[in-house]
Amino acid sequence: MRSLRTGSLWDRVVSQTEHALAAGKLHRIPTREEVVEQDGVRFVVRLVDALERKRIARLMQPSEENPFLPYDDDLFVSDITESHLCLLNKFNVVEHHLLIVTRDFEQQDTLLTPQDFEAMWLCLNEFDSLVFYNAGTIAGASQTHKHLQQVSAPLGSGPERTPMDAVFADASFDGRFGSVSRLPFAHLVAPVGEIAGRTAQEAAAETSELYLQMLAALGCERPPTPYNLLATQDWILVVPRCAEKYRSISVNSLGFAGSLLVRDEEELERVREAGPMNVLGEVAGGN
Repeated sequence: MRSLRTGSLWDRVVSQTEHALAAGKLHRIPTREEVVEQDGVRFVVRLVDALERKRIARLMQPSEENPFLPYDDDLFVSDITESHLCLLNKFNVVEHHLLIVTRDFEQQDTLLTPQDFEAMWLCLNEFDSLVFYNAGTIAGASQTHKHLQQVSAPLGSGPERTPMDAVFADASFDGRFGSVSRLPFAHLVAPVGEIAGRTAQEAAAETSELYLQMLAALGCERPPTPYNLLATQDWILVVPRCAEKYRSISVNSLGFAGSLLVRDEEELERVREAGPMNVLGEVAGGN
């Protein structure tokens, strides 16, 4: 079995995207982007195209089949390690959206392992991006087979990697991790710039230890407690979850990076009225 060849992932993503589109296996979900600002953060809110909504809904009908065992060869991007591989997300709102999938079945709400973090760092170090993990249905997971997800940066139209980067720069640290006082939900954030410069295995071991400490501090160390984890080459964020939706609006990890998805104008107006930061506070619980 081959592993990921350094410097090859982005080219593989681009070429396989073209192939999967031509084969009719990759379905882009057309959206219109709106910016909704709150507390100095320019949230990206994507509104699903009205004409495409019903067609996409039919394609995305829930199924008891595991789409990763076996996976669709047309969506295969690369082997990563002996335990993980990389696939294109069949239904993508953000272009070049990848799935970092365990080869053998593991439950999506189980704890991340050093092997998961090794695969994460190998992919993160290939191109500027955000990796995230939705731990359980309440955290936004739609598949039960364990997988992390990766989207390229920048996530919005601004200069930052994500709309929330400037917020995390204001974190106060007590030891290895800390929090941002103006965020209206429980969370912990940790700087990982030094870790990112190590080998993938070394970074994975240190990140795994840090992650378990953050979960314990938040009371999320015992599965299946739902939470979201987000990681870049600069920081890791963990957010415990108390609800999957704000009213009818589903929220996954990307919300905590400053990106929300709504299905229609009514949901967009709900975000505007409530404020996107307050939407996050409702689904993650207050500080």
